Amino acid sequence: MRRMTPTDGPDPGQPTPGERRLDRPPSDRYRTDEPAARESQEGGGGSFGRGLAFGALTAIGVAAAIAVLGGIVLVTAGLIALAALGGWAVAIAVRVGSAGTVAKRPRAVMAAVLAALAVAGGQLGLWLFARYEGGVLGPVDYLAETFGLLVPIELAFAVVAGWLASR
Repeated sequence: MRRMTPTDGPDPGQPTPGERRLDRPPSDRYRTDEPAARESQEGGGGSFGRGLAFGALTAIGVAAAIAVLGGIVLVTAGLIALAALGGWAVAIAVRVGSAGTVAKRPRAVMAAVLAALAVAGGQLGLWLFARYEGGVLGPVDYLAETFGLLVPIELAFAVVAGWLASR
């Protein structure tokens, strides 16, 4: 009596008579062949709106940090470094949110504008804190009297850092 070896049996690719096989496995119905659908499922898709949202949320955080550090902690010259770091963070958030779907120039403009708005919002927060403490000056008068040239320097550093980091 002879033993059967794997090569003696029917070809595994060929069905034996009476055996039923599917053309493809049932799990194939869940597979997508489109790269865009695969990216959106993995969270890799980006857009102009998403870049704007990520950048705006980061800008709000930067504005709050400027208001807290300048108003409560009483940091003055360190606000320049914070503005530059904030511009860089806004640009990175815009770049991550857009995920390569927005061209360099519009992305750089978006990051620079959001960085400028972050610094302006932080300065407005400083003025509001001063009003809360009993100040009576308007925002421009207060910022000019208290911080002088630091405000435009912060603005310039934030815009330049945002522009360069977003490219």
